[in-house]
Amino acid sequence: MGNLSPVSSAVIAVDIGGTHLRAALVAADGAVIGEVRRVRADFSRLDAAATGDAVVAVIVDRLRQAIAPWLDQAARIGIGFPGYISNGVVMGSPNIPALHEVALAERLADALHRPVVVENDANCAALGEWRFGAGEQAVSLLHLTLGTGVGSGLIRRGAIFSGDQGMALEMGHLRVDWRPDARRCGCGGLGCLEQYASATAVARAYGHGVEAAEVHARACDGDGRAKELFAQAGAALGGAIAQAVKLLDLRAVTISGGMIGAWDYLAPALERAMEANLLPPQQGKVTVRASTLHDHAGLLGAAALVM
Repeated sequence: MGNLSPVSSAVIAVDIGGTHLRAALVAADGAVIGEVRRVRADFSRLDAAATGDAVVAVIVDRLRQAIAPWLDQAARIGIGFPGYISNGVVMGSPNIPALHEVALAERLADALHRPVVVENDANCAALGEWRFGAGEQAVSLLHLTLGTGVGSGLIRRGAIFSGDQGMALEMGHLRVDWRPDARRCGCGGLGCLEQYASATAVARAYGHGVEAAEVHARACDGDGRAKELFAQAGAALGGAIAQAVKLLDLRAVTISGGMIGAWDYLAPALERAMEANLLPPQQGKVTVRASTLHDHAGLLGAAALVM
């Protein structure tokens, strides 16, 4: 392994997505001390017949590109990955179907000659926000990520709660619209939260081929339709959060992702819908905050996995 530098308490953090992976060297206090490196992976373009071994080979290759400068400076690697993960085993991944019951943490540790911990990316974002961000000091924390879909993770009394098979807190697939003509979700269900509250959903509903960021810009310019779509997304989020609070009896919620730029349009409707759907003793006692870590929540949570 060689001699470690004076920053040997630092760890390597990696956030893997469907098209890119990001990596950084992170100090024990959460400071990013190595430049965040972004490497194209684009797993979604792999041949439909690609095997799990082929996917792992691509991950290893891209990881080596990203983290090579730091391998002599950190002894441990934490990774956030999009999938259902139990004890480092990817039970399944909606965006990378070739990975089914693959011991990814073990495979990567063997290839990189370092201890590796792999956890669901939304759980990592929750851990990062709880450890270093807007959810710091909360007894328990529900964290949602609003991007292409809606991800979520739960920190329960200091530990990630991921359920029996790594599939707990799939709030993006919590049904919020029970009408017969509710929107069809990629999971096969109807009326899922991410079909109403994700950046993708807002952009699709607005139309004209624009992205959510452009919808936000138009809202800022006074576009009533754009403002209404963000309010609708906020209301869907607030109702879903209220259901989670009734199940889990928690008091702190944080939200990150691309939609946070439109927080001023999301938050009022979110708060109203949440309060209207909470039990009376819970009303006025749940705080919902925008992330203070922005797009670093997942990376810092991955770092916290191995600190």
